[in-house]
Amino acid sequence: MTLLVAAVIVHDLEAQRVVLLRRGPKAKFAQGMWDLPVGKNEPGEPITETAVRELREETGLVVSPDDLCLAHVIHGARGVEAPNGFLTVVFAAHRWSGELANGEPDKHSEVAWVGVDAVPDEFVSTTKGALISYLGDGPSISLDSWQG
Repeated sequence: MTLLVAAVIVHDLEAQRVVLLRRGPKAKFAQGMWDLPVGKNEPGEPITETAVRELREETGLVVSPDDLCLAHVIHGARGVEAPNGFLTVVFAAHRWSGELANGEPDKHSEVAWVGVDAVPDEFVSTTKGALISYLGDGPSISLDSWQG
C-alpha cells in the first residue's frame, strides 16, 4: 500500500519567509537535512487533518484546515518505510497562530523561519523540489524514483 503523507509550507507573505526544520541525529532518514513540517497520515484521518496535526506537533504552529491550499503533490516510487511508494500532499498556509517551537526535539535539531531567498542546499530533495516549485509557480506534481 502507498504511504500517504502531508507536508505544510507555512509561508509568511509579508516577511517572505517559510518554516523549515532540520532533521536530528535520531531521525529515521536524512539526518542533518532541512525539511518541511511533514508526517504520516493516520488511518481514518482526512489528509488536511494530518497536515494540521503534524504542523502543530512539530512546530507549535496552528492552522485551520480551511486555511490550507493545495501547493504540490509528490509521488514517490519508494521511500523510507514506504517500499510500495509514497504520496506526499503538500499544502501552503498563509495564516497561523502560535509561536514557532521545536515540538519534537528527539526528531529535529531545530526549527526556523528561513527567507525564501535563503533555502538551504542541505534539504530533503523531494520536499525541496516541492517548495521551490511552489515559490516559483512551477509544476504542481513531481515524481520521484520512477523509471521513465
